[in-house]
Amino acid sequence: MAWWGKFLGGTVGFMLLGGPLGALLGASIGHQIDARRKHKQKGRHSPETATERTQAAFFTATFSVMGHLAKADGQVSSQEIKAATDVMDHMSFNEAQRRAAIDLFERGKAVDFPLDEVLNQFRAECHRQTNLLRMFLEIQVQAALADGRLDAAENSILLKVADSLGFDATQIDRLVDFLRGTQNNLGNQEQSLDDAYQVLGVTPSAEDAEIKTAYRRLMSRHHPDKLVAKGLPEEMMQLATEKTREIQKAWERIRTYRSSAK
Repeated sequence: MAWWGKFLGGTVGFMLLGGPLGALLGASIGHQIDARRKHKQKGRHSPETATERTQAAFFTATFSVMGHLAKADGQVSSQEIKAATDVMDHMSFNEAQRRAAIDLFERGKAVDFPLDEVLNQFRAECHRQTNLLRMFLEIQVQAALADGRLDAAENSILLKVADSLGFDATQIDRLVDFLRGTQNNLGNQEQSLDDAYQVLGVTPSAEDAEIKTAYRRLMSRHHPDKLVAKGLPEEMMQLATEKTREIQKAWERIRTYRSSAK
């Protein structure tokens, strides 16, 4: 929570990232800073690190873009609101962070939300860390699938997000398959074989070596400690941890099946 405390403890001018992300974050938590500023002295705050800036950018972009995506078809469904709150529930947010996340979601729904500018600054703040950017995209795809489908308006925005972050359309398709594979067995003890292959992004005809490579690649991409080191807010580590559990479960399901079939 170091990044949050540092940004909340600074003055407004000191805290802001600058650009559209800074404006969004400042508007969302500026009143909290004002409430605390009288207890602080100016000039006694150390500059934020690059990692803390990235964490603040990730937090800000995640919930504001999620709000924009929810409004894509002209209305925000109860499932989409639940998807946003579910993401928050899976994080170690304090009450102030949760209020800020909800406010960012609401600001993302505005007609004049500067999506292109937000995405461009977010990519720059992430220093083009591919796995971190992919995790952001994955969260947005997961939010879009909250109602069980991906409509044309949502898909159009996701394609724009992907392109701005350096990914192509196939990455959206891959993430949809991955997330549907994990969602199909939520609450189930046994993961189906078909879902296991879908999670790892391989076909039943894939060689063992190909499956092992896919497993290792996905585990590396979702490794919580690595993502936090690159700028994922530590409060969001649980999201990555849950993904690694699903990947591990898929790998073990396929390995057990293939061992018994020999």
